[in-house]
Amino acid sequence: MKDSERLLLDNQLCFALYSTSLAMTQLYKEPLDAIGLTYPQYTIMLILWEKDGVSLKEIGGRLGQKSGSLTPVLKRLEADGLVVRARGIEDDRTLTIRLTDKGKALKEEALKVNSCIVESCNFSPEDIHTLKDQLVSLRKKILGN
Repeated sequence: MKDSERLLLDNQLCFALYSTSLAMTQLYKEPLDAIGLTYPQYTIMLILWEKDGVSLKEIGGRLGQKSGSLTPVLKRLEADGLVVRARGIEDDRTLTIRLTDKGKALKEEALKVNSCIVESCNFSPEDIHTLKDQLVSLRKKILGN
């Protein structure tokens, strides 16, 4: 690539990732609105559907976010009756997040969201898996993992 082309916006990996991330989040908006979740709420619910009763610290680690930025999202999920937040018995500094029955039941609706996204991408399941693996590998390299 010529030096004159290296700084073109369309040649930037960071911009391709950023603009694709924005487009993907917009793609999720309508199906998530239908089940009453925002994208940040959805990511937390995905973690809890995988394993209920997770600490706030663990959720933050999985999402690569600080717990302080997750607190407003969790408070909203709690206000909507999807989760409960409980302080630790031995250590009241720990906060465990658990699904309510309503939160557990929402998992079935979320399967529809997932199917809708797969259809919209128009990729084979194998292509989606390969792309996801490449992105995870890139993230690990960036973070030095």
